[in-house]
Amino acid sequence: MVFMGETAEIGYMPAHVWGCPTTAMWVFRLGAERTKHMMFTGDKITGREAKDIGLILKAVPDDTLDDVVEAMAARMASVPVNQFTMQKMVINQAIEATGIMNTQRLATIFDGITRHSPEGLNFKARSEDVGWKQAVDERDRATWDWTRNQPLAPSNR
Repeated sequence: MVFMGETAEIGYMPAHVWGCPTTAMWVFRLGAERTKHMMFTGDKITGREAKDIGLILKAVPDDTLDDVVEAMAARMASVPVNQFTMQKMVINQAIEATGIMNTQRLATIFDGITRHSPEGLNFKARSEDVGWKQAVDERDRATWDWTRNQPLAPSNR
C-alpha cells in the first residue's frame, strides 16, 4: 500500500536512458496506455495525480504523511498476525497468477541491458565527464541525445 504527500512527485526518470523498471506494478495498476505514457516520456506526476489514476492508495497533505501512515500501521497491527499473513498470501498469490513474476524477471534482464547498451554506456561516460548531477539533469530534461552522444537540437525537444 502506497501513501504519498499530495505535492510529492513520482516517475521513472531512467526511462530516458539507463533503466527499465523492474516491476510491472504500473501496467497492472494503470493499464497499458497510462503506463506507456509514463515509460515513454519519463514524466513525473504528483501524489494527487497518482491517487486519481490508481497508482497509489492515498495522497494526503504533505505535513500529515507520517501521521497517516502511522495510523494505518496501527490499524493493520490490530489484525491477528496469522489472519494478516493468510490474507496477504492470498492477495499476493492472486497477483502472481497474473504472470507478474515473469514480467518482472524480463524487466530485470532489460534493466541490466539498458545499462550496458551503447546509450547506457554513453550516459555512464557522460556522468563521469561532467558529473552525475549534470548528466542526470540532461537525462531528465531530455536535452541530450544518448544515441548520438551529443546535445539534442532545440527543435527535437
